[in-house]
Amino acid sequence: MVDEIEVFRRFIRRRGMRYTPERETIILEIFSRHDHFDVDELYLRLHRQGVRVSKASIYRTLPLLIEAGLITEVFFEDGHMHYEHTFGHEQHCHLRCTECRRVIEFFDASLEKLEDRLVRDYDFQISGYSLEVFGLCPQCREQRRAATE
Repeated sequence: MVDEIEVFRRFIRRRGMRYTPERETIILEIFSRHDHFDVDELYLRLHRQGVRVSKASIYRTLPLLIEAGLITEVFFEDGHMHYEHTFGHEQHCHLRCTECRRVIEFFDASLEKLEDRLVRDYDFQISGYSLEVFGLCPQCREQRRAATE
């Protein structure tokens, strides 16, 4: 099985670009964790490890990782985009609490059925989808309920 590093190397090679140690460091850090991240968080994680990578390098690398199919833009919050690595993972969607900002990932087989129906009914080649549902998580609902009593 090909890993994310090899996928990116091949992608970069096809584009006639250089594969740099900085890009590899960024990829390794992204794939070392299974959480959503933004550029600032990624930069700080690398900085705390003593890794010297500029924010500009991160900003230049992320669109390449998206185009290579390794990461996805997940949601826009606090004035910047958040990402997650998706290579090697099942398609999933997100529930986002509007109070505490917690993100819960979920998968529902009915979405695959919907995707199949859209392909069949509209002769549409689907490359992916994104579903984000907003509301209150159980803890925030309970806190609101307790505050009104």
